[in-house]
Amino acid sequence: MRKLIISAVIGGILILASLYFAGVIAGSKENRRPQSPKVVKTVFVDTVKNKTIPLVVPANGNLKAKKRVELYSEVQGVFRPGSKLFRSGQEYAAGQTLIRIDADEYYASVQSAKSTLYNLLTSIMPDLRLDYPEIYPKWQTYLNSFDMEKTTPALPEMGSEKEKFFITGRGIISNYYAVKNLEQRLSKYIISAPFSGVLTEALVTEGTLIRSGQKLGEFISTGEYELEVSVSKTYGDFLKVGKEVELHNLDKTNTYTGKVTRVNGRVDQGSQTITVAIEVDGADLKEGQYLEASLEAREEANAIEINRSLLLDNDQIFVVKDSILDLMYVDPVYFTDKTVVLKNVPDGEVIVSRPLSGAYAGMLVKVYNKTAQP
Repeated sequence: MRKLIISAVIGGILILASLYFAGVIAGSKENRRPQSPKVVKTVFVDTVKNKTIPLVVPANGNLKAKKRVELYSEVQGVFRPGSKLFRSGQEYAAGQTLIRIDADEYYASVQSAKSTLYNLLTSIMPDLRLDYPEIYPKWQTYLNSFDMEKTTPALPEMGSEKEKFFITGRGIISNYYAVKNLEQRLSKYIISAPFSGVLTEALVTEGTLIRSGQKLGEFISTGEYELEVSVSKTYGDFLKVGKEVELHNLDKTNTYTGKVTRVNGRVDQGSQTITVAIEVDGADLKEGQYLEASLEAREEANAIEINRSLLLDNDQIFVVKDSILDLMYVDPVYFTDKTVVLKNVPDGEVIVSRPLSGAYAGMLVKVYNKTAQP
């Protein structure tokens, strides 16, 4: 019995010693997971100062030549070579021949008709000298000026009924207008450039048999172009003829100044837009070139302009008050593809100027101080 008691005491001592040493070992282990410090995000801010914001309406389109002529033939014949090849890209000065159609056969018909008229005039001269000596000199002068190689001159003015009846009765007036009609048609065998420009389309070549009514090509004036753009009807009343417009190419490497020349009075029923024509000139411009226009429609007083990404879906923006983010309701009045014009933002209000991920009302922030940076 004594041995049993001694064994129990020794076992209890060993258990207590084990528990003690286990506690000592556990207490000696360092905590390697320190508590995470609270992170305060830095925000970029702007101080609001309301001003007058011009509302610029973006628009785009392709240039079209202000002067354009589609070339059609009114006569038939073989296309004869000229001083320049009839090819697209060929430049012509005003009055220079674009197309010359073979007119030898028709020219002979015109000369025959002119010869008939000349013979009629010659045949009445003896009668005029005897019966109408007072008008004989002017008709003799007209006959002397009659040149078979030149355009038929206008008949002398007839001052009396007798003279008119006599000349008409001899068939001179009818023959004269027949000749003028033939000469007019003869002129259509040559097509000349109405202005200085370039041939943009050539549908025939030298030696081709051209038929009446056939389209031959297209000729435009270089340097003067028009850009037709469509803008919302909301701004139609603010776009006036004569207003200057800033234009730039797609790469924004070149800038041009245009002028509004026409504003369509009809609103497109499908798109509810108005067509505006802008005139622009430039030596480096080409027809069909894509340009973007910035139309200044009107001005909005007491407003600010910010990036669209700063406006929340419920027409609110973030403001900073005592290092705490807060939300403010605003009134957006105009949107562009990148910015938005806002009203009802008081002067002096500190607003967030750059998007902040994870932002929420009541969030503790630190305002970025540029001067404090090293």
